[in-house]
Amino acid sequence: MHATAFLKSPPDSVGVIAVLFGEEQFLKRAAFESLCRLVLGEDEEHLGLTRFAGDQVDLKTVCDELRTVSMWGSRRLVIIDDADRFVSQNREGLEKYLQKPAKNSVLVLDVKTWPKTTRLAKAVPKIGLELECAPLSGSDLVRWLSETAKHAHGKSLNREAANLIWELAGGDLGLLEQELAKLSAYVGDRKSIEIADVQTLVGGWATETTWAIAAAVRRGETGEALDLLNQLLDAGESPHKILGGLTFVFRRLAQAVELSGQGVSLDRALGDAGVFAREIGESAAYLRRLGRAEAQRLSTRLLEADSVLKGALIVPERLVLETLIVKLSGTSALSHRK
Repeated sequence: MHATAFLKSPPDSVGVIAVLFGEEQFLKRAAFESLCRLVLGEDEEHLGLTRFAGDQVDLKTVCDELRTVSMWGSRRLVIIDDADRFVSQNREGLEKYLQKPAKNSVLVLDVKTWPKTTRLAKAVPKIGLELECAPLSGSDLVRWLSETAKHAHGKSLNREAANLIWELAGGDLGLLEQELAKLSAYVGDRKSIEIADVQTLVGGWATETTWAIAAAVRRGETGEALDLLNQLLDAGESPHKILGGLTFVFRRLAQAVELSGQGVSLDRALGDAGVFAREIGESAAYLRRLGRAEAQRLSTRLLEADSVLKGALIVPERLVLETLIVKLSGTSALSHRK
């Protein structure tokens, strides 16, 4: 079970063991807090909880703790942090413990990897929980953003706005939750978080400058776009975040080109693709200036830049983005730099 499913609908009982495996620390913390409430109740002090460091504890100490009657309640929760080495060294002992576990205690193993082919891993689902805490991406991440905005902050967040948050802020769930909290406070009594709110708040000056780069490209002011790009890079902004912002803008223009090829008027196609009303006129003029053949290459340009930034070729990141801007502008050389 993925941790997001567990958090959305916790089971009535935990069993005697829970394994938190994966790299996403935000999900691990959230899942563990939920386990604490399920096992120990709503007591915030969690008096029945014991934590051990995986590289500093032996199996006998852990088993003794699990079998000790708690002075503070009927249940105990024992977690082994960073338990990969502990599990590797004590796999047979853990298998033996699980054959006759303490009925009122729950053992939690926090590991990065959890091979499903071992006898231990095969035994856990029968008597406990396996919670995958892997990073989210794609539609899963967008869905998590929308659901978190709704349930944690009481705000609706549509798919496009969620996509933009992801593209600008990255995939770390802890940071994304902070961005949602900021956005919720920013919109105040409004019930929804809109794309314009995300553009304004997420990323601050760097994001505003990325929009300015896109606007300069649409106007054909390649030199200004390159100067703005270099300001961002010189200030230490991530090339991947810059590309994420540009992708958000120009992918919608690419969608409009595809729609217009199906007989839809260009202005309507731009609106249907999610381009802001105030940008439709400038965007239509930009696409006409490019011409259909070049406009149809927009998606390819973005994908090529993304692939190179992710290591497909060894090319300086600055050069990748400069080349992309020149290609998006419909020019063939860097001669427009001021």
